[in-house]
Amino acid sequence: MPTKKQASRQLVPVEVIEQRILLIRGHKVMLDSHLAELYQVTTGNLNLAVRRNRERFPGRFHVPAHEGGS
Repeated sequence: MPTKKQASRQLVPVEVIEQRILLIRGHKVMLDSHLAELYQVTTGNLNLAVRRNRERFPGRFHVPAHEGGS
């Protein structure tokens, strides 16, 4: 029987990841909530990690959504 730690390290099926990729204005994007779910962390913790480690993420990795876009 796998331990909890081993179970959390199992690979996510490609189909599950593909279902979470959205096409918005010609760009493939994933919502932070979907990424957090895949990494098994809270959305807040994912965003905090991105803010604290900006140099580790490409410039276009995080694009904040806002109302009334162009």
